[in-house]
Amino acid sequence: MNKTPLNQIHRQLGARMVDFGGWDMPVQYSGVIAEHMAVRTTAGLFDVSHMGEIEVSGSQAFDFLQYVTTNDLSCLNDGQVQYTALCYETGGVVDDLTLYRFTADRYLLCVNASNSDKDFAWLEDLLKKTDFSDLTLTNRSAEYAQLALQGPVAANILAKLTSTDLSAIKFYRFVEGQVAGIDAIISRTGYTGEDGFELYCPAEDGVKLWEELMRVGQSLGLKPIGLGARDTLRLEKAYALYGHEITADIMPIEARLGWITKLKKGNFVGRDAMLKAKEAGLPRKLIALTLTTSGVPREGYPVFCNGREVGYVTSGTMSPILKKGIALALVETAIADSDQPLEIGIRKRQMPAERTTLPFVK
Repeated sequence: MNKTPLNQIHRQLGARMVDFGGWDMPVQYSGVIAEHMAVRTTAGLFDVSHMGEIEVSGSQAFDFLQYVTTNDLSCLNDGQVQYTALCYETGGVVDDLTLYRFTADRYLLCVNASNSDKDFAWLEDLLKKTDFSDLTLTNRSAEYAQLALQGPVAANILAKLTSTDLSAIKFYRFVEGQVAGIDAIISRTGYTGEDGFELYCPAEDGVKLWEELMRVGQSLGLKPIGLGARDTLRLEKAYALYGHEITADIMPIEARLGWITKLKKGNFVGRDAMLKAKEAGLPRKLIALTLTTSGVPREGYPVFCNGREVGYVTSGTMSPILKKGIALALVETAIADSDQPLEIGIRKRQMPAERTTLPFVK
């Protein structure tokens, strides 16, 4: 099983470890709800070193990435980050990712951990099939440790360890600087819906960076956070998770990700399939549901309308903030766009649920 550079730290802290896509990762330390609330009220520190990093460089890097990703790179300047996706010719999703532009000739892709090798092989295969010759793909995943510092006081904590002007780093922007004397990419991004930073540093410096952040952050309420709270936090904000809201069989335009799918930018992988699907009328759509009674919706639970199964839950949990069951569900478009009552099948009962606007937690 793969281990991040901080594996021993998690074990020393008494974290409950699980197999997460082939990685030995902490699912919780003090408990999911306590960790969730720490991020919403003070700050939390996540080890996300299992994520993959792929560098794309060369004079044709822009053109290649414009062809293989769904978003429009022409909107990016140096030092900006873009949320985007890689798609198959069928329109299904290879992976979603964040794309960092250093220069017009150099980019870094942060991809999902379980997809890292697959994504790199897929990009290599596409490169062989195209005319992009002045281009270099490098899988740098093993070179980086990545920590996510998230929460209302994240900037106050990070400011204790860096001379970088954090106020100058706007949302979805990044700079290269030093944190605790360690060279790092400081990115104002995250997966929680709170203010915060994702910090990339050399793998061998990951433990020191974690320890320094925890040392200076302890007095401000900083807590270590596991995968359990990471999932409840992202779901309250309705952020997509690969393998749930987006898969090889789910197009981004079905999953409320039309805003990162620029069909008018020109040709890109998967565009033709999505145009055809859109013209024909998408048969299903992702919607948000809140249970009106007690219960916890989970992935795969069926969604019913007038006793007929019309879709399924892609992600569900009990919201620690709302104290209600919340779910994202992929359902028939005609039903999604109607006001007909819906139920979620939980065990052998059909529990009433109401449509709601996103995000679940503002």
